[in-house]
Amino acid sequence: MSTMTLAIRHTTHYAFSEPVMHALQRLRLTPKETQGQRIIDWKMHFEHAHAELSYDDQHFNHVTLIGMEPGAREVTVTCEGIVETEDNAGVIGRHSGHLPLWSFLRQTSLTRPGTKLRALLREAGGQADGEPLDFLHALSGLIRDRIAYETGRTHSATTAEEAVQHGFGVCQDHAHIFIGAARASGIPARYVSGYLLMDDRIEQEATHAWAEAHVEGLGWVGFDVSNGISPDPRYVRVATGSDYRDAAPVTGISYGMAEEVLRVGVAVSPHVPATQQQSQTSQQQGQTSQ
Repeated sequence: MSTMTLAIRHTTHYAFSEPVMHALQRLRLTPKETQGQRIIDWKMHFEHAHAELSYDDQHFNHVTLIGMEPGAREVTVTCEGIVETEDNAGVIGRHSGHLPLWSFLRQTSLTRPGTKLRALLREAGGQADGEPLDFLHALSGLIRDRIAYETGRTHSATTAEEAVQHGFGVCQDHAHIFIGAARASGIPARYVSGYLLMDDRIEQEATHAWAEAHVEGLGWVGFDVSNGISPDPRYVRVATGSDYRDAAPVTGISYGMAEEVLRVGVAVSPHVPATQQQSQTSQQQGQTSQ
């Protein structure tokens, strides 16, 4: 079984047009300790904010509630750590958590199918010959073919039905469409937010999102519609939920009329142990001296 050790750094910076007297932010930024994933190290740092409390929510997401310092004009939240992952062909396994499995059949305002999504589902053909796994893979491929990946044209409140109607979206939209279609077919499904090691770069614009469906005999299985694969060791699961709102990395409230500018930076790279880094540095220095 192949494994990977990934180094992650996630920075969220808020700048306000005027001092904010009171604000609370709910952070779902700590990776899950789950099958195929182990946290080696994880730290959170705050500038002009402090941790109020932390808890595990109904989805077993680790949540940290932070309060901003009164009068703050900017706040920075930095999360960084090392996570070890395994290749389980996208299979997470049995259901756990405080919510019953049937609750993931309930549509939300973001996933609920309308005319366009139901038409797409009919095109997928339903659960062919009673094989849900084959149907889900076919559904994922159909969504990827029909809904072009285009950034900057949808937002966090865009529904699955709207994304199908427009014919474009991002990973969040692909996940919502897949979830809505799976639930309409009688298959429990949920949203996943997390990190992905990209092949072509370390720095990313945002976190990644995909979906999981519950298949009899396998349990939860992941589907990254945007990339056309099931998650492998390059993926780090952080939060799960019925839709984006349950698994959003950062949500919160503030009191006052200040306008907010949000800047996010995410970096994911293979972890290189300190001893190996020192060895590489020594070799490079030796080559230079020659």
